[in-house]
Amino acid sequence: MPPSHPPTLRQRRLGAELRKLRERAGLSSTAAAARFGFQQARMSMIEAGRHAVSADRVRAMARAYSCGDDKLTDALADMTGGRTRGWWDEYREHLPASFADLAELEHHARGLHVALVSHVPGLLQTVDHARAVIREAAPPMRAYEVEHRLSHRMKRQAILYGDNPIPYTAIIHEAALRMGFGGPATAQAQLKHLIEMSEMENVDIRVIPFGQGTFPGTGQSIDYVHGAVSQLDTVQLDVAWDIQFLDAEAELARYRAVVERMEAGSLDPVRSRDFIHGLLQGM
Repeated sequence: MPPSHPPTLRQRRLGAELRKLRERAGLSSTAAAARFGFQQARMSMIEAGRHAVSADRVRAMARAYSCGDDKLTDALADMTGGRTRGWWDEYREHLPASFADLAELEHHARGLHVALVSHVPGLLQTVDHARAVIREAAPPMRAYEVEHRLSHRMKRQAILYGDNPIPYTAIIHEAALRMGFGGPATAQAQLKHLIEMSEMENVDIRVIPFGQGTFPGTGQSIDYVHGAVSQLDTVQLDVAWDIQFLDAEAELARYRAVVERMEAGSLDPVRSRDFIHGLLQGM
């Protein structure tokens, strides 16, 4: 049966990847459905992420579509099954659906590379800094809306801790470190927190100082989320009104190149930590 709720980003991505495999095999939706013994409408629902599909069915589809990439097939099979509820689902009634999709995407990621110019990454923000940033949103939000977004952001940070923390690289421009959200005390606490986070084994923080000059891209915040295989990577962008997700091959290649060039132009982790220390001492 189709899901009772709109499909999540993860469900839509699985369906889209199955559609890509079918199209590369030169099969129409109708012909593929006939091969598996069901109606074309069901195939359309599967490829739209609106009908659950089993791991065995995904493997059968991969064989029928002549997919010789076993790692991709395994990764797609791992994305199957019914909708698994996570802590993020409790926010679907209070925040845009894309916020829950982002948390689910990060939860299943194998690694994260982020590059920011005007903000400290959300996963590295203190509570006070995050609250100050969220309060600056336009149009202004009510107090309870601020707290919903704040608690969602803090819970997302759990992927950096625990028994199997995710590898995380943050490339932060000096401008973001000097913004001073929340006033001097909050800004100082935020820099101290970055220093502490940079000492974690799974966290790399790299700074692009003003003296570095130009850098690639437009200054837009970029989250490059690594999937189980490179074909399942996702780029997440913050836009004025919501969150945007990109997964076309050309888009992934473009943003991967931007992040790599920004990282190449940044200070290494040790020099970055020293740089943040210097900013803190100068406050």
